[in-house]
Amino acid sequence: MGQSDRTRSGSKSTSVTPNNWPPGVVYLHQPCYSKRLQTDAAATLTFSKSDLPSTEEPRKCKGPFANVKITPIFVPSHPANGQSGLFAAQHLPPDTFILPYIGYVHGPNDLDENSDYDLSLDRELGIGVDASKMGNEARFINDYRGVSAAPNAEFRHVFVDVGKGRVEKRMGVFVLSAGKSGKRAKGIEKGREILVSYGKGFWTERMGADG
Repeated sequence: MGQSDRTRSGSKSTSVTPNNWPPGVVYLHQPCYSKRLQTDAAATLTFSKSDLPSTEEPRKCKGPFANVKITPIFVPSHPANGQSGLFAAQHLPPDTFILPYIGYVHGPNDLDENSDYDLSLDRELGIGVDASKMGNEARFINDYRGVSAAPNAEFRHVFVDVGKGRVEKRMGVFVLSAGKSGKRAKGIEKGREILVSYGKGFWTERMGADG
């Protein structure tokens, strides 16, 4: 993740960062694309807005994000005790788009197997987004295990309007839907931690590495 890497806008970061942003981690407004990412693979992530399915809504979004806040955690029973989590700074209704997950976009030949911040963007092409050294507030979202009975948010693909008639495929964080029973109708209340499921595979790999 050196100086040869770039963002869509040509600039890696900004002087404006969210409260509690950690030193040594670059804050990004746009994804940073690896120069080792194959051209045809990168081309699948950005395309004409006219090619976007009618069921999809192109979004405009730029951080820092006022709807969330990075908060240090000092709860002994919390798996991230002594670290930080991402909390709702306002009420977030069901199905709400919260923010994109931004970081270093790479292919399978540029993978950091030790990263705890790598999220799959396109499984078929092996494209991932690693927010270990650069990213946005979404990198602070914790897994629900050991914190709550269930997650209250999830990752979904989202399409961002990047201008000049182009859209970019990213991974976004959404509040879970209310569900058929409506038991999640309240969404995420202000002050609540935003929690997702990393998946059983993540924890199986981590337990194997620690064993």
